Formats: sequence, C-alpha cells, structure tokens
Amino acid sequence: MADDAAPTPPESPTTPSLADMQHWTAVFGRAQQMLLEHGFAFPGDKPADAATPAPTLPGWADPMGIAQASADYWSDSLKLWQRFLDPAHAEPYVEPEAQARDRRFKAPQWHEQPLFDFIRQSYFLAAEHMMKGVDALEGLEPRQKERLRFLTRGFVDAMSPTNFPATNPLVLERIVETRGENLLKGLQNLLSDMARGQLTQSDTSAFEVGRNIATTPGKVIKRTELYELIHYAPTTETVLATPLIIFPPWINRFYILDLTAEKSFIRWAVEQGLSVFVVSWRSADASMKDVRWDDYVLKGQIDAIDTVRDLLDVPAVHTVGYCVAGTTLAATLALLAARGQADKVASATFFTAQVDFSQAGELSLFVDDDQLEMIRSLSSEGFLDGRVMAATFNLLRGRELIWNYVTANYLMGEDAPPFDLLHWNADVTNLPATWHQSYLTDLYRDNRLVQPGSLAIDDTPLDLSTVRTPSYIQAGREDHIAPAESVWRITHHFAGPLRFVLAGSGHIAGVVNPPSSGKYQYWLNDTPGVASLADFVAGAREVKGSWWPDWVAWLRGIDATEVDATGARVPGEGGLPALGAAPGEYVRKR
Repeated sequence: MADDAAPTPPESPTTPSLADMQHWTAVFGRAQQMLLEHGFAFPGDKPADAATPAPTLPGWADPMGIAQASADYWSDSLKLWQRFLDPAHAEPYVEPEAQARDRRFKAPQWHEQPLFDFIRQSYFLAAEHMMKGVDALEGLEPRQKERLRFLTRGFVDAMSPTNFPATNPLVLERIVETRGENLLKGLQNLLSDMARGQLTQSDTSAFEVGRNIATTPGKVIKRTELYELIHYAPTTETVLATPLIIFPPWINRFYILDLTAEKSFIRWAVEQGLSVFVVSWRSADASMKDVRWDDYVLKGQIDAIDTVRDLLDVPAVHTVGYCVAGTTLAATLALLAARGQADKVASATFFTAQVDFSQAGELSLFVDDDQLEMIRSLSSEGFLDGRVMAATFNLLRGRELIWNYVTANYLMGEDAPPFDLLHWNADVTNLPATWHQSYLTDLYRDNRLVQPGSLAIDDTPLDLSTVRTPSYIQAGREDHIAPAESVWRITHHFAGPLRFVLAGSGHIAGVVNPPSSGKYQYWLNDTPGVASLADFVAGAREVKGSWWPDWVAWLRGIDATEVDATGARVPGEGGLPALGAAPGEYVRKR
C-alpha cells in the first residue's frame, strides 16, 4: 500500500550558479563601498561647513586613490575566486586563527562544502576590508573613530551569512528536514518576543526566584521606598564580628550573587562565617521619578550601613559595591570622610566598578547630547524601561547576545535552553529617570566624580583623594562594560591601602566564579607603587581558580575577631523583626 512505502527523501537545495556566486561577491563589494562612502569626501564634494573638512581616507582626495582602495578589495576577491575555482594553481593561503576559531562557523558544512566555504570566506574578506577602511580614516577625532568602528563591527556582525536562511547551510538543512516547520516555529518565537519587547535568551519557565534561584535562607528585616534589606541566616557557630553589607547594582536584580546554590557568592560568604546583609533595590516606577544619586547614597547605602551597625551594635561594617553600586560606594566613602565618619566602614570591596570614566569603554561612545535627549524621550513617565538598558548591554556583545539567538530561535526554530545567568540577564529593572540622566551626564560624559569638589552629596563636596578605607578592587580581564583599565584607575584616586585583583573572564563570570568550579584564574602583584595596569600585569603572578578565597583572607586580615552566631546575628531575632522570607518582594516587582 502507498501508506507503507518508504517516504521519498527531500531534494537537496539547488546549488547556486556561478552567476549567483558572482552576485554574492558583488553585494559584499557594494556594501563595503556604501559604508566607506558615508562621511567620506570625494572629488567635487563640498562640506556643509567649509571650515570643517569632511574626513577622508588617505589618498582619497583624487580619483587614483579611490581606484586603489577599490582595487585592493577586488584583488583579494580575485584571489578568493582563484582558490575556489582553481585551487591547484592558487597561491598558498593560511586562514587566520580568529577566523578558524569563529564559533558561528564551527559546523563542518561551512568548511567541507565548497559553496558555503566560499560564502564564509567572502564574508570574512568583506568584513576585514570594512574594518580596515575605518582604521584608515583621517580627519576624525579618536572618539568619533571608535564610534564608527563600533557601528561598523555591529553592521559586520549583523550581515553574517549565518543570520540568513539562504546562506546558512544548517538552516537550509533544517528547512528540508522539517518541511519548513522550523520557519513557522521561528516566526512564532519572533512574534512572542515582539509582544514582550525582549529577545528570549533562556527558557523563561525554567527558573523562579525563591524556588531554584535566590534560595539562600534569610529574612527581609527592613523595607523602604528604595530598598529591602535582607539578613541571611548563619550556618557556622561563630561569625566575624564585623558584618558584611553587599550593594548590588540597581540596574539588575541582586540575585546575580545568589544564583543556584553552587554559584551563589552570598551562600558561600555565609559559609565562610560572615554575617551577610544584602540590599535588594526596588525597580523604579513613576513614583520614583525624582530619585537622585543623593538618595542612593543617603537613603540607600548610608541608611543600610547605619541600620546594620545599630542592629548588631558594632562600630563598623565591611561593604561590597558591584558595578554602579561600587561607583556609588566610592561617593559614600568620600562623603563619610568629609563628615568625619569614615570609621563606619571597615573595608570596601569593589566588583568591576568605575570611578574614573576617562577610559570607560564602548558604553561611553554614545553619551552625547543627541543620545541623552533620545533617552530622555524614552523616560517620559519618570523611569527608563529596563528593557532599553538590557538591549544596550546586549549590543555591546551583539554577536553572542543577539545574533546567536536570532539564528537559533527564529531561523532554526529552536526553543531557548534554560540558563540561570541569562534568565537573570533578562530579568530587567527600571531606572529612575532623574538618576539615570545625571549618571550618564555627570559620570560618563563629564567624569566629574574624580574632579575634587565638582560633585556634592547633601551639599557636601566629594573628594575621592580623602578616602583612606582599606579597599579590595576586582576587575575582569575581558570586561566589556567596566573595562579593566577603567577599574584600575580607582588606584589613582584613593589614598588608603589597596589590593587590586585582575580576574579572568568578564563583568559577570569574572565575579561569579565559585572555588568549586575550578574555572579561570586571577592575577596578583604585591609590588608597591605599580603605576599602570600594564605594569601590574607585567609583574603579576597567576593563580588558578577563584579569587574568592583571597578576598575572604584579606577581609579576615583586617580584623579576625569572631562572635557567637546567636541573638541579633540570627535574622529577625534582634531589634528588627522579620518582614518576610528572602528573597523578598522587591525582587519580584516588574
């Protein structure tokens, strides 16, 4: 019977003709030409402002220069064609290591099938010439060139053949295999993401705070309009007399430091015999439109510090500030120093935090009047939707955090797998509009925090050079949000004893690296008076694994006094009764 017959295998996609492949090469050439022509001066062009000549490529002020630049690309294209059509007579070619290791093209089809190998190499060729064109630009300020380089790299990543069905062999195979069902599923994924206004990077149903992430036992012991204070239950009979307060960034949820039990910095710190308190910030709404940086210092950090000091009847606390909360912690320390209250803080630890924004990386490239006005228009209700900030951070690593999911979710029709870190990354928080504008203007654009007296909190001028609090400064070697060079510059401004640690990996994995994972490494350099990060690295010793044990040893080196983990050291047993179980209410508010 017909129903019992073996199904006829689907036909393979038709191999494009030579004319099709020539067209593909021409498309890349035209794309490169369009990018180069945008903003370039050509013979006969007259700048809108004659006093400010338009930027030009070297030698592009004459037709011969234009011809040479075009010839370079087409010459390399011809060599590629020769390798493809007549490999026996082509000149030897060694593929650059970066291309060979590019994870977008790791599937064997990209290397073993001649057509797709040609497409892959054509893409790399066009991308290389585009980036070279930007690097060769003359007449641009360094900041303008960096911005153009960033935009060009983003365009190059977007135009990868992996992102289009017709030029991705894996997608073509999936279309044949599923008879196009993958494209329908991809469309469904796309429409779902459009409805929620956010790209799906992890299975949204796989994690729930308090169930399988953010599960370290504790109690909320204080709630204000700005934050909840969580006190975690001790697991050791004695604890350090000086408690620890962790200030996570309010740009994200606090539980990046309390993911699964195996990855939780908070759980690990409790197990090391620390009395741990964590601030869980409230996600902004219209009622917080007037919240300023002063509020995060006075009503946030200093209020939490005084609360814990009073609760445990201790003179001082250890503090941790992560990212923007570390920037704010530096201002808090300067304010306390100006008030003669510096001894309220026994130590300060900075996780990938910046105070000097002169080398703040790619985020600073787009902080200008036009961008600030655009952000202001998006904050008309008094707060910035957290999805806008999440998209901005994703753009910094578009290849991994955007296009990878476009290909998998929309073209291949796959469901995003569960991943706790990416679940946290997508669990966005809103930002108070007034604070956000001043943060971008005063710090990223004008770099005022390192100018003594330029900024003030509660009418008290700030001067970072007065900060003598012992400080532990951690930077991520591959951090794209707070570059290591920028974090290092804290050492130029503080006057107290400092310990700088350069951790492997980036802004998140460089911090969330438990000893049990056995991953990465960190670098230390005990030579006094190291002047630059380059000198630090040149003389540093590498230590395998997590830097967490080094940090807790440093903390104990300040004061190793211990007390019994009883009474007020138990959440809810002191002067502040428990308001509810950790992780609290604010972490669930959208």
